[in-house]
Amino acid sequence: MATAGSTAAAIRLDGRVVEISKPDKALFPSGVTKLDLARHYERVAEVMLPHVTERPLNLQRFPDGVSNGGIFQRQKPDYFPDWIDSAQTPKQGGDPVTHVVAADAATLVYLANQAAVTLHAWTSRRDRLDRPDRLIVDLDPSGGSAEDVRQAALAFGAILRDELELPPFALATGSRGYHVVVPLQRRHDHDEVRAFARDLGRLAVARDPERLTLEQRKAKRGGRILVDVQRNAYAHTAVAPYSVRALPAATVATPLRWEELDDPATRPDRWSIRSLPARLARGGDPWASIDDDAHALGAARRALDALLRDAGLDAAA
Repeated sequence: MATAGSTAAAIRLDGRVVEISKPDKALFPSGVTKLDLARHYERVAEVMLPHVTERPLNLQRFPDGVSNGGIFQRQKPDYFPDWIDSAQTPKQGGDPVTHVVAADAATLVYLANQAAVTLHAWTSRRDRLDRPDRLIVDLDPSGGSAEDVRQAALAFGAILRDELELPPFALATGSRGYHVVVPLQRRHDHDEVRAFARDLGRLAVARDPERLTLEQRKAKRGGRILVDVQRNAYAHTAVAPYSVRALPAATVATPLRWEELDDPATRPDRWSIRSLPARLARGGDPWASIDDDAHALGAARRALDALLRDAGLDAAA
């Protein structure tokens, strides 16, 4: 339940009252306000929390709105209340970083009041930071069309499902691309997962060099879709499911049913704060049982090595 006024609002949930300062302040050119952002995170908490709870978060904050530059924040500020959960993560050559952990809906709403528009989550959980439970291939178009990147996602899904016997899940990132995600049993470290993802990318690029590239430098991509596997490295993050993107229309990173990629009307930025509630009311969270499909990579690693050899490529280059 929320009450609003010209200078303040309060959202009551989880036995707490979260104050929303300047609730009518427009954070997006489309007119979406800070209170709208807070209400979004209140609405999606039930489906979002299973995907972020126990994961260290990085916050992308826009105190002056998404058109005016933002702050990418890893460290939990000292002024955050004690009830905001946190996790310490070791940092090579420096002090540990204390990240926010979203343990409840009230935390998501509190972060919205801090103009934390987008939440980025680790691929591992705080009890075993060195063992990721997500493999992510980020398909980032340098140019081209939404159709090209949709077809690329379908191609990755076919390799994973039909040739490696791994279950693919798709996320419309709310921006220009898709994430193809595999839930993992926590048996492999980040280096093993990233090496697997990179070799998967190398195989896909070898099969479709006109559409795909592993070239990080945009000037050298030639308009091709970047197959980005760096999100699988230790301490790297990916946009959290149901997170709002810092784009004019307040689009939302939206989990898909895999078959939705067969529909040409599906686009990475199809859903926004305003349209997502109707989608959730119709079908709920397509990723609700994602962890039930968690796999180890042993058999898939051997199958991928064989496919690389057949393509004239060496494994784990």
